[in-house]
Amino acid sequence: MQLSTLTGDGVDTGSTAWILTSAAAVLLMVPGLALFYGGMTGTRSILNMIMMTFGAVAIVGVLWTVVGYSAAFGDSYGGIGLLGNLTEHTGLSSLIAEDPDAAIPPTLFAVFQALFACITVALISGALADRIKFGAWLVFAAAWALLVYFPVAHWVFAFDSDTAVGGWIANDLGAIDFAGGTAVHINAGVAALAVVLVLGRRSNFPNTHKPGNLPLMMLGAGILWFGWFGFNGGSALAAGNAASVVLLNTFNATCAAMLAWMLVEKLRDGHATTLGAASGAITGLVAITPSCGAVTPVGALVLGAVAGLICPLAVSLKYKLGYDDALDVVGVHMVGGLVGTILIGLLASSDAPNGQDGLFYGGGIGLLGTQALAAVAVLAYSFVVTLAIAFVLKKTIGLRVEGHVEASGIDFAVHKELAYDHLDHPVILEVEEPVTDSGEAGGPAKETVDA
Repeated sequence: MQLSTLTGDGVDTGSTAWILTSAAAVLLMVPGLALFYGGMTGTRSILNMIMMTFGAVAIVGVLWTVVGYSAAFGDSYGGIGLLGNLTEHTGLSSLIAEDPDAAIPPTLFAVFQALFACITVALISGALADRIKFGAWLVFAAAWALLVYFPVAHWVFAFDSDTAVGGWIANDLGAIDFAGGTAVHINAGVAALAVVLVLGRRSNFPNTHKPGNLPLMMLGAGILWFGWFGFNGGSALAAGNAASVVLLNTFNATCAAMLAWMLVEKLRDGHATTLGAASGAITGLVAITPSCGAVTPVGALVLGAVAGLICPLAVSLKYKLGYDDALDVVGVHMVGGLVGTILIGLLASSDAPNGQDGLFYGGGIGLLGTQALAAVAVLAYSFVVTLAIAFVLKKTIGLRVEGHVEASGIDFAVHKELAYDHLDHPVILEVEEPVTDSGEAGGPAKETVDA
């Protein structure tokens, strides 16, 4: 999405209406993600999962108005493209006056981008299900938004304009990322990996709970698919051909990825599942996010199929490598984001809105190298800084719930609520070897069973 497209010969009411609609669709992704993640968790942790999604949105929404928009889209300090001026748009009052030269109102762009920030932070929570303190999660969400998302959003989304210097990936490197493969999915996915390494595995990993509500999970996936049309299509910042191509490509990649994931399940396990179908759909949406304006409709099918074949294999690595990514954020978002970002270098076509050819279309190897460098830069920065944030929080306020809370389910212990009224009030029993904040067993603790 190019910030420069905000300028024009006056407000374009058609484009403004489209971005207003797109912003509303992206907001619907919040309950969509909450239901998708919530349905994948156990019945005694679903409310906590939903609360982590909504809590992240609330935290990041406030920070965006105070400092986030300035950090992401303010004039770059020193003109080097690393961080926007933190005070340039503090409070966003500078955006509310009508700008006769703007094609869409700057305030609309600000709220549209705020929702990207909120969703990105919320994505991380799925990896941490069943064991992170709710308060620690909120502090982490704030710190991560400030130190990781806002700077990376500046790198990727802030294009140079007449009044401001933008980010280095968008301008100096010239990488293609139409709607956030690097800034959103690679960023959140590798951050999830960093946190789970510090947080530790659940006490029953790898023999963890089964999803508590698969219909709810599938409903959440469907809502996310709907919202993704606004996420990707709205990133065109105009109602026109580019947005239309993006919607077609988004649809194509999602269908292909879903079929590919189910094929992997059938060949590997002997059956396709609803969980696999939903995961495949999300994988396609993730992979097409950076490339939706760069490939042809056939290219979108190929890209979605590749992501749908690779990501289920990537998800299974957590059992071999021993990291407890509860809801497959690493395998879907980090790996899917990498696939979508890097394959631009192969599948991009100058016929698509981004107007560049990849290797398979005669464009040479240069774009492939550019895409890989952008992906690696975000991967490395996000992993290192997230690891530091998680480590500091673990050593100060603590990240992990007590062993008996994890054993009984977080909903009642933390929020004093249960999602389903047929679940009896938990009874506390003494057991041995709880899970500590480090993820290691030791000492007497408490566990709950159904009354």
